[in-house]
Amino acid sequence: MANALVAVVGVVSLVTVAASAERLGLAAPLALVVVGGALGFVPGVPVPDVPPELILAGVLPPLMYSAAVNMPGTDFRRNRKVIFGLAVLLVVVTTLLVGWLLNRLIPEIPLPVAFAVGAVVSPTDAVAATSVGRRLGLPSRLLTILEGEGLVNDATSLVLLRSAVAAVATSVSIGGVAAEFLYSVVVASLVGWVVGHLGVVVRARLADPVMGTALSFVVPYAAFIPAEELEASGILAVVVTGLVTGGHGPRLLSAADRLSDLTNWRTIAFLLESAVFLFMGLSLHGLVDEVGRHHLSVGHSLLLGLAASGLVVLVRIVFLPFLMATVRREEQRAQRAVPRLDVIRTRLDERPDDRRKVRFERRLTRVSADVRFVLEDTLGWRAGAVLAWSGMRGAITVAAAQTLPEDTPLRPELILVAFVVAATTLLLQGLSLPSVIKAAKVPPDDPDALREDLVSLIGEMSARGAEVLERAERDGSVPPKVIAKVREDERIPAGSKARPGADVPPDFDAVREQYRRLRLRVIEAERAALLDARRNGTHRTASISRAQVRLDAEELALTPPPSGN
Repeated sequence: MANALVAVVGVVSLVTVAASAERLGLAAPLALVVVGGALGFVPGVPVPDVPPELILAGVLPPLMYSAAVNMPGTDFRRNRKVIFGLAVLLVVVTTLLVGWLLNRLIPEIPLPVAFAVGAVVSPTDAVAATSVGRRLGLPSRLLTILEGEGLVNDATSLVLLRSAVAAVATSVSIGGVAAEFLYSVVVASLVGWVVGHLGVVVRARLADPVMGTALSFVVPYAAFIPAEELEASGILAVVVTGLVTGGHGPRLLSAADRLSDLTNWRTIAFLLESAVFLFMGLSLHGLVDEVGRHHLSVGHSLLLGLAASGLVVLVRIVFLPFLMATVRREEQRAQRAVPRLDVIRTRLDERPDDRRKVRFERRLTRVSADVRFVLEDTLGWRAGAVLAWSGMRGAITVAAAQTLPEDTPLRPELILVAFVVAATTLLLQGLSLPSVIKAAKVPPDDPDALREDLVSLIGEMSARGAEVLERAERDGSVPPKVIAKVREDERIPAGSKARPGADVPPDFDAVREQYRRLRLRVIEAERAALLDARRNGTHRTASISRAQVRLDAEELALTPPPSGN
């Protein structure tokens, strides 16, 4: 009963703090860390003893899966250079520099241990940055980069941490670390790809969305566990699984599965993220006591943590101009590619129609859309300034630090150093990020362009649906009044709330069934057009998401519930 009461009070507290932070204009993670830190020093407040392995192996997989499954695959692919620059190259550089600094400041710890701590503090936590960015209207491309960095950099840092810990016991060469990293990436990607495909296929065969949802809850662990057993990155396997699931879900899963996943995984992510940040604050008191019991200096740990915090912030700021230079070169290449693509398009139009031409046209459409994306959604110095100041660390850093071996020299002090880095960057950068965003004046997504894109997409989908109605008129398989009613219900202005199935002809059950079947055929055709746009990248992700939700809502309203419900 006591545990149940703690769980209830905990959930209520999370919701209360998050709601209060939203009203005050604060990012919920920042408020949770501050509240948790304050509560941890209040006498009588129970501090949960959460093993760090539980966070890394129990909480992190569903969090990463939830973020990855909602990450548009096209956006991730288009921003992959920036994402991997931040999530891999910057993490490696930060690990090496922080390790070197700690080794110079604390000669008692071996260099591999210093690198292990560097790996712990190198990954950023995108939750606070994206929550602030969404509230202040950052453009979608910038938010995608921050979310993508958060997906990949945890895997990079944990692989480096594993290599550094292994080097404490035995000598490990740079070539050996590189080979281990490559092995981890390849194996984790394969495991994630297989689990993602199997998960979607199996769920597509289940008629009951409840069973499908229950199965989806174990998918992250189905990817994480085998990858870890193969000594690869379980987190990367989970991320790949989520990306594969998000890519194939709209094509294979039912509307009921997709809509239930949308709500369920958002709820799970909110509870887990909030609990992790609250735990981060609550753990401060215990870390301070642990340092005191080992007769180490809390003040010394604080100074070391501040020095490391300054370094990780400085490294990111220095790194960003080089990264933005590569983005600028990519934009220049895109500008040079436009006339070449026009020439290719002209030559292709002159060729006779065949399968090869269709395939090439599809590829050309995709490449042209990618080029247009680079030229329209540019990243200038303003966006670079926001990226440079968005390197907050989070509770995963604290949990990873606590996985250092028990015989690590000065282990309590090093864990407290990691906490100081996480708390300093989270609070300092998190609280000042709104001011940076306002000062940088990053232009948001153009609402008129978004509206026009959505109208254009719905027009393409409606045209595909109209073809179904025209065929039904020609073959005479459906009464004209049913066709007229379906055509009337399909005329929904862009941005309005659809009322699928409203005013269904009430004549007879047979007429209703004809209406329902024809409407579902139209929705299926419209979904095919939507999937083509999604695959080719010819429309913005926001438009595709809104149209997808609309279609799912219509289909769900027209689909009878499973038998027995």
